[in-house]
Amino acid sequence: MSLRAAGPLIIVGGGIAGMVAALELAPLPVVLLLRGRLGEDGATALAQGGLAAALGPGDHPRQHAADTLVAGAGRCDTDAVRHLTRAAPAAIRWLAAKGVDFDREGALWALGREGGHRRSRIVHAGGDATGVHVSRALSAALRRAGHVVVVQNAEVDALLVGYDRRVAGVRVREVGGHAYRLPGAGVLLATGGIGGLFASSTGPRDLDGCGLALALAAGAQLRDLEYVQFHPTALRLGSGHQAPLPLVTEALRGAGAVLRGADGEPLMSGRHPSGDLAPRDVVARVVASTDSAWLDATGLELEWKARFPTVLAIAAKYGLDPSKDWLPVEVAPHFHMGGIAANLDGATSVPGLSAIGEVACTRIHGANRLASNSLLEGIVAGRMAAARLMRESRSTGGPTRLAPAGDPVSGSSKQSLRQALSEALGPEREPEVVSTALEKIDADSRQGRVARALLTAAAANTHRIGAHWPRIEAIRAFS
Repeated sequence: MSLRAAGPLIIVGGGIAGMVAALELAPLPVVLLLRGRLGEDGATALAQGGLAAALGPGDHPRQHAADTLVAGAGRCDTDAVRHLTRAAPAAIRWLAAKGVDFDREGALWALGREGGHRRSRIVHAGGDATGVHVSRALSAALRRAGHVVVVQNAEVDALLVGYDRRVAGVRVREVGGHAYRLPGAGVLLATGGIGGLFASSTGPRDLDGCGLALALAAGAQLRDLEYVQFHPTALRLGSGHQAPLPLVTEALRGAGAVLRGADGEPLMSGRHPSGDLAPRDVVARVVASTDSAWLDATGLELEWKARFPTVLAIAAKYGLDPSKDWLPVEVAPHFHMGGIAANLDGATSVPGLSAIGEVACTRIHGANRLASNSLLEGIVAGRMAAARLMRESRSTGGPTRLAPAGDPVSGSSKQSLRQALSEALGPEREPEVVSTALEKIDADSRQGRVARALLTAAAANTHRIGAHWPRIEAIRAFS
């Protein structure tokens, strides 16, 4: 039976990965379920830097792949990385065809540089407003698409699983509490990351690992959950600020900005051969180890309103001018390299269930994601997943059971969970603190199940690698 005969393909999540997959599945029927509103769902619109691709003179996908592998600290799937970097230039052209007006220098792409990249290869739009431009273009394309039904403000709290283990739909809970079952030809999870499980992060609060909870309930394999990337330059605003923390794009350091300590000395001097453009995990640990860190962009000769309008506006909101003032920065959870074990085309260990984007672990990013590879992965994986699903046959019908993700955590329990996870899974980790957090968090709630899975993975991995960095002294004392 074809996908068309079996019912719609259900996509949960409307960030870049979910939107791309929905568009590429035409003319097959798609239902796109969003927690928020179209163009605002997930973290895509918050992305500042851009997308990495070997488009500049002298650059090559092999060099892009080499930088990705170095940043990933030995945990990358080499074949997946090579496919991603080879597909990157075509992904940029695909987005441009959908209406994304990337910045140019004459007839050429305007290319920035970020940490971990040995060449300038970051394509951007609106200076540092790439995510907004991408979200707007894809949202407009979806509104024109006749094969996609978009359902906003919809919470998916369970999967429908046949007695053959095949996922065949979802249960949707509306804002008012009404719930209904939505059968389909299969389910594609594109629900984003886990920043909402921490006390603060650079992403929306509702990115709380809901996709991981759904996958766990259906019996899907998860992997590499301990690898949580911290961004080293979130704007430091004090404990009273509500998440998400404003991001100060890494592209500023690519343009020459310098991280400094309270004494004014460069923080990254002598720490890494690449200095301020070292991989994120390295820079994050240095920033986290100092009492106060500052980003000094005052010496940059550039047109701020054209190149970094988002940073300029964010700084102005808090009475700062980055052309004159050092910006106070701190580390914040930013990206999850772990997730649902999946191929680059989204296939998981459970039939009928696919996963793409940040909720998936394809091992492209290894133990530490290279800057500006996340939006890129969303496009490449979204297109590949759609192509695979178009080829596959599906059959539906017959009885199904509910595989609920669990009730959401609320109130003081939510705050306690966030605090415990923040203390245990920072840029540096102490085994005893991880163990204590495991004792505090129960698995009665949806978020609790995911948090315990993260902590269990961190406790099991005593190696210092990428974004998972136990303190050696603490390991010895604990063991």
